[in-house]
Amino acid sequence: MNNLVSLKNIFSACTFLFIVVPAVDGRTSEIYFEGKDKAPFNKHVKQFVKTYIKQNRQNLYCIKQRSSSPFIMIDSVFKRYGLPVQLKYLAVVESELKTKAVSKVGAVGLWQLMPATSRILGLKISSRCDERKNYYKSTRAAARYLKDLHEEFGDWLLVFAAYNGGEGPVYSAIRQSGSKNFWRLQPYLPGETRDYVKKIISTCYYFEGPYGLSFLSKTGNTPHAN
Repeated sequence: MNNLVSLKNIFSACTFLFIVVPAVDGRTSEIYFEGKDKAPFNKHVKQFVKTYIKQNRQNLYCIKQRSSSPFIMIDSVFKRYGLPVQLKYLAVVESELKTKAVSKVGAVGLWQLMPATSRILGLKISSRCDERKNYYKSTRAAARYLKDLHEEFGDWLLVFAAYNGGEGPVYSAIRQSGSKNFWRLQPYLPGETRDYVKKIISTCYYFEGPYGLSFLSKTGNTPHAN
């Protein structure tokens, strides 16, 4: 009897209505699972994930082909700081893992850090040296920043939003919505920030499949929760 209950629980935990995952050749494969719940996949993210991967699959595939060495280094740093290694997908969204990436507002490097934030985090920036372009040093700085944001908000989706748009807009959205659940407060965030969070979710799905975001379940704010 206990074995039957365990099997039932395992089956329930693995049921999704529609999931988009990358095939080995970089194309998008569609996998269907049927469960009791006809709409267990969050309505806010389901279509976005499908569309984003379809539109960006070739670029994502190219990034994946050169991601092995960077990810090994990033994983080692994040583990040292006690962070989920899936946070590395912020770097994919931010810079496509390019250390020389520069944004129009002055963010630089793998993690697209702004000058003021970088100096607070201990990075050196001068005409001769910009440590935001250093893989290891910038990743340590990003780890400290992400850890601080999580201590502040206690929820990784809110951390993603704050990383993109700053803490101020997130606090404003919390006040206006009366909730700390990203899916409830997202209408009060800028569109760019809403999409940014979903891009990270989509990228994680591409690289790891539907279970890659399991670390979000600790907050009860997973993309599978309505």
